Amino acid sequence: MNPLIDRLRQYGDLSPEAEQEVNKRTRCFQKRKDDFLLRQGQVMSTLFMLDKGLVRAYFIRKDKEVNTWFGLENMITGSILPLYTEKPSFENIQFLEDSTIYSISVTDLNELYKIFPELNLIGRKMAEELCVILEERITSLHTESAEERYHSLITSFPGLLQRVNLGHIASYLGITQETLSRIRKR
Repeated sequence: MNPLIDRLRQYGDLSPEAEQEVNKRTRCFQKRKDDFLLRQGQVMSTLFMLDKGLVRAYFIRKDKEVNTWFGLENMITGSILPLYTEKPSFENIQFLEDSTIYSISVTDLNELYKIFPELNLIGRKMAEELCVILEERITSLHTESAEERYHSLITSFPGLLQRVNLGHIASYLGITQETLSRIRKR
């Protein structure tokens, strides 16, 4: 079974014909830890779903890596600028574990949106979910303390601390590793 189809079904019903077409256009591939899905400056108009593994997205600012999000199993991922605007990516997406990924090109998705109205609805719901995630992230960075952001992270992603090094976690929270250590001791 195609896990991408299972994920799409979480947003709405798919006809057997739509499933068959999505399945035909889906690619599965493996990546090793430390490989890159995308590098800054690349244009990759593809939607990805992690079946197994873990990724991080980050950009470089003043010679430092700034982690912006983590992608876990069952999450739809990709870089927004190249995905929807075909502009070069601002971020890098790197594998933190050996991973299995399913992908479908935006060109294929757009064709399928025209043929299968239910996929249009599913695409809209995915975009809405992404908007909510982004607004919550922005609000969190501007209104929550570092400790509140830490607790939100471990509540939302309970096993993440065992899978991601603390330097990446601290960067994602917008704090130093020393501050993260103090928060964790409390």
